[in-house]
Amino acid sequence: MISNITVFCASSSQVNEVYFKAAEELGIILTRQNLSVYYGGGKMGLMGKLADTILLNKGKITGVIPSFMVDRGWAHPGVEHIVVSDMHERKKTITKVADAILALPGGVGTMEELLEVITLKQLGKVIVPIVILNINGYFDILLKFFEQMIEQEFMREAHRAIWSVVDNPGKVMDAINNAPKWDGSVVKIAQI
Repeated sequence: MISNITVFCASSSQVNEVYFKAAEELGIILTRQNLSVYYGGGKMGLMGKLADTILLNKGKITGVIPSFMVDRGWAHPGVEHIVVSDMHERKKTITKVADAILALPGGVGTMEELLEVITLKQLGKVIVPIVILNINGYFDILLKFFEQMIEQEFMREAHRAIWSVVDNPGKVMDAINNAPKWDGSVVKIAQI
C-alpha cells in the first residue's frame, strides 16, 4: 500500500490544454486516494495545475525545490516546501520519499528525472513502481527508444518490468497497484 507518490511534470505554461486537463484529473484522483504528493514545487505549468487542484480539493502536496528557484519566485505560494541546495538534492529527496513515482509529460528536466529513477531501479537502488502517464502519445518516441535498447541488447528483456505505461490518469492507480515486483535480482543475475 502506498501513502506517498512522487510526480515529475512540466513547468511550461505553453503546452496544449490536454496536458493541463490530465494534471487536473490526476490531482483529483490522488486526493481521493488520500495520497501525499511530492513534486518539484513550482507554480507554473503542469506543476502549478497539479498543486492548485490538490490544494483546491484539500489534498496533501509538498514541493521539493532548490533555493535558487525560490529566490527566482518559482515556488508555488500555497504549497509547503522542502527547500534543498540544488537539483541533485531535489531528485535525491523526492525519490527517497516515494512509494511510487509518476511521470507526466515534461521537458528535459522531467526526462532527466524519469531516466534517473529508471536507471536507479535497473540497479536495484529504487524498487517502487514507476508509471509513465503517456497523455496524447507524448512518450511514444521515448518508449520506442526503450524498445530499441532492448532489441539491440543495451538493456535486458526483464527491464521492461521497471516501468508501466498508461494513457490516462484514471489508470494510474491500477498501474501502481499491479506493477511487477522489483528487487534488483536482474542486477544480481547479471553479475554472476
